[in-house]
Amino acid sequence: MSEETTTPFEAIRREDETGHEYWSARDLARVLDYSQWRNFKTAIDKARIACENSGQIVADHFAETSKMVGLGSGSRRKVEDINLSRYACYLVIQNADPSKEIVALGQTYFAAQTRRQEAADELAGLTEAQRRLFLRGELAGHNKQLADTAKGAGVVTSFDFAVFQDHGYSGLYGGEKAKDIHQRKGLKPNEKILDHMGAEELAANLFRATQTEAKIRREKIKGKEAANQAHNEMGQRVREFIEEVGGTMPEELATPVESIQELEKQQKKKTNLGPQSSMFGEEE
Repeated sequence: MSEETTTPFEAIRREDETGHEYWSARDLARVLDYSQWRNFKTAIDKARIACENSGQIVADHFAETSKMVGLGSGSRRKVEDINLSRYACYLVIQNADPSKEIVALGQTYFAAQTRRQEAADELAGLTEAQRRLFLRGELAGHNKQLADTAKGAGVVTSFDFAVFQDHGYSGLYGGEKAKDIHQRKGLKPNEKILDHMGAEELAANLFRATQTEAKIRREKIKGKEAANQAHNEMGQRVREFIEEVGGTMPEELATPVESIQELEKQQKKKTNLGPQSSMFGEEE
């Protein structure tokens, strides 16, 4: 199943004469069910500020232009428009009306696409083992951020966090919880499931963690139940995205023969650092 037939955002993607992709802000406003351009411009203005604050050149992502539109009388007039980069679309949708269901879909879609491009740039030329080590490190850091954010929402005790994590896994893995994944992979009691995932599976979990943390912060979610629901929802959305692009469900991906700890030992031998304890100590 292709993205072109399953997402309205790919349907309005365009390319200029040089082959660079862009989205018309007018088209995006229509897809996001904004009837008033001035209301959508508010989201665009906030996105511009976020773009500037991130150190990007705003003009590289928000290109002022115009387009001709038809009127009811049959005549046409020129209206302002903005050609948006994929990153700009991501920022705009992050600042759009979260009560609209299509906005939530857009947030997932553009976040996934943006992160996928970033990951592709970061991982280009790396071996599978190197990708696993890189992504495992990324996930360790983001899991700590997720834990801190969840704690602020009311997920306080170790038991609370285990339940919270299970809700995320359940959404991403079609109902499986951490213990189910652990058992399916045939791991020993002291082995962590994150240390026995390939690069593709780690990437899916990284996206689940980053987007859940962002959702809890963005929507100022409070309460254990609400946080659990948010984690489950983001797990489901990542799963839906994998299905839409024709990817392999995470529970169907093969478990690597070598653990992350074994890969670390091999890497340290190559660099003559000697054996050390694993750097990844967060909960699975």
